[in-house]
Amino acid sequence: MRISYSPGYVAPLPEGHVFPMKKFSGLHDYLINNKIFKKSAIVEPSMVDFANLYTVHSQRYGYGVWTGELTKKEIRRMGLPWSKELAIRSRLAVQGTINTGLMALQDGIAGNLAGGTHHAMPDHGEGFCVYNDVAVAIKVLRQSKWVKKVLIIDVDVHQGNGNAAIFEDEPDVYTFSIHGEKNYPFVKPPSDLDVGLPDKTGDKEYLKVLSESLDRVFNEFSPDLIFYLAGIDPLEEDHFGRLSLSTRGLEERERMVIETVTQKEIPLALLLSGGYAPTLQKTVEAHALMFKAAKEISVPYFQ
Repeated sequence: MRISYSPGYVAPLPEGHVFPMKKFSGLHDYLINNKIFKKSAIVEPSMVDFANLYTVHSQRYGYGVWTGELTKKEIRRMGLPWSKELAIRSRLAVQGTINTGLMALQDGIAGNLAGGTHHAMPDHGEGFCVYNDVAVAIKVLRQSKWVKKVLIIDVDVHQGNGNAAIFEDEPDVYTFSIHGEKNYPFVKPPSDLDVGLPDKTGDKEYLKVLSESLDRVFNEFSPDLIFYLAGIDPLEEDHFGRLSLSTRGLEERERMVIETVTQKEIPLALLLSGGYAPTLQKTVEAHALMFKAAKEISVPYFQ
């Protein structure tokens, strides 16, 4: 299993900023130091070409992020202060997701130690999301005829409004989001399947609803490739989640999704999305559960 990662995924933020930027390097180090993956599994991306960015984003916004020519309102909406390092990390992460999709098609399963920035819209960023890496990857892979039909499984606690809006009129891209009903974003464009959960939803109910929803998705749609946006913010202790998953419940979620997909022999691209646990270490360990599950689940088709 190959993994997209670059040291450039980490950009400087002001002291005390709520976004855990160092989780990207922290997760890389955790996976290597705990021998979950070898260094040889890491594939470092270059920065995505602007032509590929423009398959989703307007030229004004896409290039404006690069040059810093954004309004103060746009930067506030993005939630991250602009810097050249942020622009670089955003382009690196998008290419990392494109590469992850390609590697999943070749190997059966692959991961990006970033990505899943599902709030970004064509003409602006929001919710700590600068570019929409998943949307760009899907556009590029479909235009290049690598795939025709793509499924997004989005389990981040916040609805994937960017993906829902971008693919609203594309029947060959199916968007599925299971999220906190009363959580951000407060205006939720309709996905192909939205499952909004009440505050404090715990393991048993969450996993039951997820299982039923996956059954429905696969009854309705047969994809060539799946992007899994595995946000860890449904955890009970998450700063912004408002749901009540335990660590064990989160681990069962990862196994459920990965086993369901690999048993169907569909290539799977693993992405991080959000997560705001009380400490950086807990955030890293929670994200690592997906990669541990992916390594442990052995499917002969992919070997």
